[in-house]
Amino acid sequence: MNYPSTDNFIKMRLKRIYSSTDAELCLEEIMELISKYKEVITPKPHVESEKDVILICYGDHLTQDGEKPLVTLKGFLDNQSQKCINSVHILPFYPYTSDDGFSVVDYTEVDRKLGTWEDIKHISQNYRLMCDAVVNHMSSKSHWFEEYLKGNDRYKDYFIDMDPSTDLTMVTRPRTSPLLTPFTAPDGTTKNIWSTFSADQVDLNYANYKVLIDVLDVLFTYVEYGATLIRLDAIAFLWKEVGSHSVHLPQTHEIIQLIREVLHQVAPEIIIITETNVPHQENVSYFGSGHDEAQMVYNFALPPLIIHSMLTGDATKMTDWAMHLELPSDKVCFFNFTASHDGVGMRPISDILSEEEVQNIVDTCRANGGLVSYRDCGDGTVKPYELNCTFKMLLTSPDKPVELRLKRMLLSQSIALAMPGVPGIYFTSLFGASNWREGAEESGVNRSINRQKFTVDELSDYLTNAVKDNFFAIYRDLIRVRTAEPCFNPYAPFRFLNLNKSLFAFEKFLEDESLFCLFNVSNDNVKINSKDLMNGSFLDIVSMKIVEGTISIPGNEFLWLKFKGEQ
Repeated sequence: MNYPSTDNFIKMRLKRIYSSTDAELCLEEIMELISKYKEVITPKPHVESEKDVILICYGDHLTQDGEKPLVTLKGFLDNQSQKCINSVHILPFYPYTSDDGFSVVDYTEVDRKLGTWEDIKHISQNYRLMCDAVVNHMSSKSHWFEEYLKGNDRYKDYFIDMDPSTDLTMVTRPRTSPLLTPFTAPDGTTKNIWSTFSADQVDLNYANYKVLIDVLDVLFTYVEYGATLIRLDAIAFLWKEVGSHSVHLPQTHEIIQLIREVLHQVAPEIIIITETNVPHQENVSYFGSGHDEAQMVYNFALPPLIIHSMLTGDATKMTDWAMHLELPSDKVCFFNFTASHDGVGMRPISDILSEEEVQNIVDTCRANGGLVSYRDCGDGTVKPYELNCTFKMLLTSPDKPVELRLKRMLLSQSIALAMPGVPGIYFTSLFGASNWREGAEESGVNRSINRQKFTVDELSDYLTNAVKDNFFAIYRDLIRVRTAEPCFNPYAPFRFLNLNKSLFAFEKFLEDESLFCLFNVSNDNVKINSKDLMNGSFLDIVSMKIVEGTISIPGNEFLWLKFKGEQ
């Protein structure tokens, strides 16, 4: 068979993953998928800009009697975001059995409690849509796994059955649960299934190329219903190999690059975002060359570094880290966030902060009502994996004045909004929510502490509190400022500045314009000379005041200063 150049590129990647025979068979099926979906998918061109802000939420984060949650969500976006948020990441909205959606029963269905594919499509018509590809693992109650246990040839080798005597001590573990989970098949045999994250989340076996084909089919379905951003969940663990760490393996990178290339044959506007809660240098490897892998990578080191800086009043470690931030091309950027549905990952700063500094964050989390989840290090010890706590509660003791707590929360959000890249805002952070201990206690899942859902009436009551309402209004206005400033283009050049240990600072510039972002992480007033930035006057684009000469930044406050010209 003769292959066009694009087919050759795909074939080349397949041959790095599979045998020659399987690569040929896989290529034929991929080309059939491309042909099939070209007939039903119309590309939706989009040029990334400063206007891109992504709301992260569950499909039922907001509910109202008599209305499907996805319809309620669209109403919130239309009425409350007031055109300041143009994108939405709906966390897994498929049928599931555990982990609040991340144990998927059927990739191709919408959970009936949330709504329908038509509801998803309606959202995608007005907002850029990010869909979760939870394709490292799926539910043990899924049709695929049930048929696998029954011995259905269609699903042969779709999952990984390991002899429990196999030495798997090298495997990197993100949890303390066993790596292998025993399941009894209908014929009475026991299968010990590789399950990285929990007994209900069984890992797929990409060594069988048919798994890749089925997953590509799923991803095309998401694009068909309006997704333009695909979040690859826990993708670092995709390929398994006995005798290795089974994380970041070359085959994993090849598959991500392959996914991008195949999807781009039908919809070249698709953005691939990798979610890899791992040490920073490992995380950024998913940019690839800057032209062939993820266009966005979760900036996992940012949240714990913000916390450390604000708890100590010292931005030195964050500044040192930021000084070494590099992007392999001007076609990729970071996805910047603070809070998430999981919590704050601690592995990304394992080689940035000392054990004492990490412990200080952990102790503060517990003291402020949060919880801590651990991972197995493989040597009989455990280490903090993530902090389960709302971001506001991590930053400031609950016995401090409400105004101070929300002021510090706004400072943290202003950093994420301004950082080079695209900002993502978790739903509960919009309102400065507190810990939902009741949810964690009821579910027995630490992560539930930051997964509180609201009815429309509850959210309305929540916002009637003047202070909280003021926070939401100020936050929303800050987003508007961000989306109106061209220097916040996600691909704009940047440089970080070392001005004062209490200041986290950087410059963003676009053509002949410069914007300086200064964040005082301490409680004390900090002064610098404007000449330390540039010789001239500046406009604070938040307050719209002219600043020149001595620049004063009060404790827990920030300035976004646009250079106006030389004096």
